[in-house]
Amino acid sequence: MRLPDASPDDAFSDDITIVAADGFSLGATLYLPRGVRTHAVLINSATAVPRKIYKGFASYLASRGCAVLTYDYRGTGDSRPKGTTSLRGFRASMTDWAALDVVAAVDWMRERYKLPLGFVGHSFGGQALGLIPNNAEVSRALLVAAQAGTWRLMTPPENYRIYALMKFIGPSLAQVMGYAPGKIGLGLDLPKNVFLEWAKWVTSDNYFFDDRKLRALVNFPRYRGALRALSFTDDPWATRAAVEMLCAGFTSIKPDIDSIRPIEAGSDKIGHFGFFRPEHRDTLWRGAAEWLQMEE
Repeated sequence: MRLPDASPDDAFSDDITIVAADGFSLGATLYLPRGVRTHAVLINSATAVPRKIYKGFASYLASRGCAVLTYDYRGTGDSRPKGTTSLRGFRASMTDWAALDVVAAVDWMRERYKLPLGFVGHSFGGQALGLIPNNAEVSRALLVAAQAGTWRLMTPPENYRIYALMKFIGPSLAQVMGYAPGKIGLGLDLPKNVFLEWAKWVTSDNYFFDDRKLRALVNFPRYRGALRALSFTDDPWATRAAVEMLCAGFTSIKPDIDSIRPIEAGSDKIGHFGFFRPEHRDTLWRGAAEWLQMEE
């Protein structure tokens, strides 16, 4: 079935709050088509990235008939404690993001929309698919620049910069300040234990697959839906090798990994974040939407 081309006027949005698995309130935005709803899609953010950068893509998917939810992980964006100027003392980890926030977002969508559920995971958002126990609720997963983020699979000289940041500079600063300030090159401020756990994984040879305390790794084989992973040849973080390492964790399926050169999308640069720029509406976005809305 060929879906009609999207129009910016065919969707509307509403800022809402959803409740995480432990009762914590998460800032979110729901995008709905003005016409018939055919699919549901959950967009899961990269680390230290606010949900607002996904607004254009979410609206595009909604205009094509999808009910779409974006949200901020605890401690970031609109899920940061109200009235605070610092995250010092705020308790959260990346494991919490997956087990409490992503799990709840999947459940929220499944409870409200009896439609095929698509999962879009950007960077950490894609990693989280393998960590959540309810990933079997997802029909199709599109991973965008999602990787096993070990420094050793990044391209030089970025790998050396990231290693120094995650091994020496960042952890020391996080311990002293009680959180990791975004101004050191992260994006948003991060809770201390989010950053420290992330830094531990990044400086390990096989990312979180080396973390013997990460019990959530047992959830990778639970996912049996369709999986397509997009990597971009000019992305210094989610290189083809790093994407392949993450996808290898999904042992019950055979992921489809697609390496895309910017020129193939009519662009000079895509990198780690460029997929979500509106200029890709008629190229990368169209192909992604068509894949997410394929008949089961």
